Amino acid sequence: MGNQAGHRVRLTAAEGQKLGEAAMRGAGYGPDEARILAEHAMDAALSGYEYSGLPKLLNVVDDPHFRDKRKPISIVRDSGAAVLVDGGWETGMIAAYRASEIAIDRATVYGLSIVCLANTWMTGRSALYCEMIAKAGLVAIHTVSAPSWVAPFGGAARSLGTNPIAFGFPTSGDPLLIDMGTSAFMGTDLQFRERIGAALPDGVAIGPSGEPTTDASEARQGALLPFGGPEGGYKGFGLALAMDAIGALAAGIRPSNTQTGYLFIAIKPDLFMSLDEYRREVSHRINVIKSTPRQPGISEIRIPGERGMRERAKRLNEGIEIESKIFDALNRLALGNLDHGG
Repeated sequence: MGNQAGHRVRLTAAEGQKLGEAAMRGAGYGPDEARILAEHAMDAALSGYEYSGLPKLLNVVDDPHFRDKRKPISIVRDSGAAVLVDGGWETGMIAAYRASEIAIDRATVYGLSIVCLANTWMTGRSALYCEMIAKAGLVAIHTVSAPSWVAPFGGAARSLGTNPIAFGFPTSGDPLLIDMGTSAFMGTDLQFRERIGAALPDGVAIGPSGEPTTDASEARQGALLPFGGPEGGYKGFGLALAMDAIGALAAGIRPSNTQTGYLFIAIKPDLFMSLDEYRREVSHRINVIKSTPRQPGISEIRIPGERGMRERAKRLNEGIEIESKIFDALNRLALGNLDHGG
């Protein structure tokens, strides 16, 4: 499997999925769980986010929660359109996938659904869940209150998560997807760079003493910064705090020493207009925006998520590349070696 050249390994999409599933089976997950995890990683890889692709599966096994006792994902409060879900400390990429399915099912019945999820970890790329919901013909909003990685604006230590917010909208073509973290750099990319020994960009992290750093290991001991830089970091901080406050809706069932909480909102457009009319309206707005006169040197106004869609189409044909170190670690994991050396 794979074509190795130098320190990079090329895989077809099918080979990447097979490797991811084998690694997760080797880590102890059942066939359906392994499929969901590998599909999540491959969706990120195909969309051009290598750090959130197959290397993410190594993060799953390295996470302290991986060895915690897991319980079945369950609904603990149900009012029809609003559902509170206990993730049972299952991996977030599985728990959030199930929560998205619930959001779709309930919105289909009630026109609107709000699903709050707690007691899970590492939900991965938020755009995937919004795409699931949007492909079901629903408007999606997804918020995350994540474990502490980020210093507040002006702070010298971490107290907030990277806390992304994401949206999905049905259109006449591919869904419109908007997925943004509130930190200057994403935690998964930090883990990836630490794993392969790569430096961080300037201005995104501080070390354990609060000093600026580009060393990923020092940043892991210190903190990431909110997006916006020295002048506008209060904007990223404000959004991160808002995501934290939304995540507090899960506080009733999460341990008191945690801050994680995940919200999924799905809206059926035909509460207000037909789905076809809504698709046409959003597509029209996108076309108007893309036809806006451009500044000198700008060849195209690119809509959020558009690059990822193009990359996915391209890489489905051409395959993906990963670091040989990651490839070897996943193969060791597939053999049941949890000390994968990655």
